[in-house]
Amino acid sequence: MFDELFRRKTVDIQKAVLFGFAQGNGNYIYATDILDGSFLLQVIITLNGNIDTKLTEKATDDEYVLYKTNATGAFVGEVRNAIEAILIQVADKCYSTEIFKSAQAKEIICYVREKYGDELEFLWEKFPDNAIWRRKDNEKWYGALLTVKASKLALDGDMMIEILDLRIKTENIETTVDNQRFFMGYHMNKKHWYTLLLNGSIPTEEICRRIDESYLLAKK
Repeated sequence: MFDELFRRKTVDIQKAVLFGFAQGNGNYIYATDILDGSFLLQVIITLNGNIDTKLTEKATDDEYVLYKTNATGAFVGEVRNAIEAILIQVADKCYSTEIFKSAQAKEIICYVREKYGDELEFLWEKFPDNAIWRRKDNEKWYGALLTVKASKLALDGDMMIEILDLRIKTENIETTVDNQRFFMGYHMNKKHWYTLLLNGSIPTEEICRRIDESYLLAKK
């Protein structure tokens, strides 16, 4: 229900501990009273960084769960608002914004920064998970780092995946695209672009080499 508050964010445990989280049962837990002290709210950060909450009515020691359902009404709305106010603080103080989360995305972002001195440009307000790299000399794009549903590439499932669009010589497209690791360019001119999965199926060294090729092709 509150997942949107933590979208594109990664927990910083050191910040969380300073905020008041403490280890418990393999997770990190922050406890605070809400609604004039009538409820105890526990905010739980799991080992993989996911967020959960537990609300207990202090007078009865019973867990209150209606706020996690589709229940409506003035009181449950007040409960949700109180919990959201705490979670906004947690998201702001204990998490850092991180658009691209896969290990390979992080590696190639560092590679491009170190080799070409280029940073990702986020051009589309409606698509904050998408960004591009462009050459400094002619401003032509040579890469696009995108977050899309797997089904957009005809892969199974609706999970969000990270992909990389690069330039390619037209004569090499047919022998490169296998619809498993390499795909026709997503939202790009399919005569000159192709798409790579950033899920570890392609070695990072090979991806970096292909970025270099794309960079050179953007010079023309």
